[in-house]
Amino acid sequence: MLLSVSDTIREQRQFFATGKTKDVDFRIEQLKNLKSAIASNQSRIVDAVKADLNRPEYEAYFEIAAIAEVNYAIKNVESWAKPKKVPTSIDQFPASARIYPEPLGVVLIIGPWNYPFQLMISPLVGAIAAGNCAILKPSEIASHTSEVVADMILTAFDPAYIAAIQGGVETSKQLLAEKFDHIFFTGGTKIGKVVMEAAAKHLTPVTLELGGKSPCIVDSDIQVEYTARRIAWGKFINAGQTCIAPDYLLVDKKVKPALMQAIKTSIHEFYGDDPQKSPDYSRIINQHHLRRLAEFVKDGEIVAGGQTSVEDKYIAPTVIDKVSWESPVMQDEIFGPILPVLEYEELGDAIAQINARPKPLALYLFSKDKEKQERVLRETSSGGVCINDTVMQVGVTTLPFGGVGDSGTGSYHGKASFDTFSHQKSVLQKSFLLDLKWRYAPYLGKLDLIKKIIG
Repeated sequence: MLLSVSDTIREQRQFFATGKTKDVDFRIEQLKNLKSAIASNQSRIVDAVKADLNRPEYEAYFEIAAIAEVNYAIKNVESWAKPKKVPTSIDQFPASARIYPEPLGVVLIIGPWNYPFQLMISPLVGAIAAGNCAILKPSEIASHTSEVVADMILTAFDPAYIAAIQGGVETSKQLLAEKFDHIFFTGGTKIGKVVMEAAAKHLTPVTLELGGKSPCIVDSDIQVEYTARRIAWGKFINAGQTCIAPDYLLVDKKVKPALMQAIKTSIHEFYGDDPQKSPDYSRIINQHHLRRLAEFVKDGEIVAGGQTSVEDKYIAPTVIDKVSWESPVMQDEIFGPILPVLEYEELGDAIAQINARPKPLALYLFSKDKEKQERVLRETSSGGVCINDTVMQVGVTTLPFGGVGDSGTGSYHGKASFDTFSHQKSVLQKSFLLDLKWRYAPYLGKLDLIKKIIG
C-alpha cells in the first residue's frame, strides 16, 4: 500500500529520530546498496532514457555516471563525517574547538527531465552520505525514467528511509506544502522561484540548480578544429537539452568565418548528411518544447540545420548567424540544439555584454592567451568556468557544481554534496583546570588587557 505524502514524511521523521542514519557504517552500507541498484538496472535506465529522449546508448551511459559519485562518497564519507578540530584564540585558553557535521533530517530532492536519472541520483548520494532520510520526486515529463527511478528506489530502500514519489504538478504542490529540512531542486529558473517561495514559508533552506544563458567566448588565438568540435559536441549532445550547454557564441570577428565552417564540418562528422536519421542524435522531450524552439529558428540567418519535424520531435543541429542581442533567441535560455553566433572586436566588449545579463551557470572561453584567460576569470561571474572545452567540468567530482544569482544557489558533487546536506555544528569545549578572571567584573584596571586581546 502506497503511503500519502504526509504519512511518508512522518515515517521518515520517525526513522531519522532513531539515530540510525548517523552511523557512518550504515551510510556506507546504503551507498553500496545504491551502487548495486544502479548496476543491476543499467539496461533499464538506458532503455528508459532512450524512450524519453531518444538518447543514443552511448550518451545514455552518462546517466549511469552517477556511480562515480557513489564510489567517491564511499571512499571519503568516513573522513568527511569526522569532527574537524579548529584553532582557538588566546582568550579561550584553555579550550578546544571542533566542527561536527551532522545530518539535516528529512530532505526533498526534485529532479529534472533532461538528465532524468543522473540528476536525480547524484544529489541523493550526498543526502545519504550526510546521514539524511530523503524523498525523491522524479520528473513526470520523462515518464519512463521516472518509473525506473521509483521502482529502483522502492526495491533498494525502506520507504521510511528513502522513498520516491511519482506524480505531476499536483504532487509537487503537495510535497512543497510540507516542511522539509532541505529542498534540492534542479530545473528552470521560473519553477525555482516557486520552490524557493514555498520553502520560505517553512524557513527551509534550498539548493537551486538552475540554468541560464551560458556564454561561450571564442578568441582568435585558438586551435580552430578542436574548438569547433568541442563546441559542437557540448551544444548538441542530448539535442541541446543540457543546462550547461553553451547557449550562444561570442566570437572574435577575425576567426569567425573559419570557426563557423569548422562547426559545420563537425556537425557533419558527428551526425552525417541527415542528422534526423543518425542513431547518435537525440530528440526534444515533447512537442510543446519543440514548438517553442521552432520559433527561435526564425531568428537571424541559418548557417547550418534549421529543419524541424513536430511529429518526430526533431530539430536539426542549427547554427544561426546575424543575431542581435534583442532577438527572441537571446532573451531566454534556449535549452535546445540552436546555437546563435554573435561577434566582437574587443574582448572588453564581450565581457561587458555578458556582465549586462544575469549570471550564467557556466561560462566558456576558448583562448591560448593566459592574460585573456585571467581577465575573463577576474571580470566575470558565473557558476563555473571551463577553458578550452565545454561541459566537461561537470564530470570533475572534486569541483563543486552550482550556480550564482539567477543560475542557482548552493552547490554539490563530491564533498560539496555532503556539505550541502549537512549542518556544520560548532562546538567549543572549555576546561576546569583554570578560570582566569580577566573577563569578570569588577573591570577596574582590565581595560588595557581587553584592548590587547581584541587587538
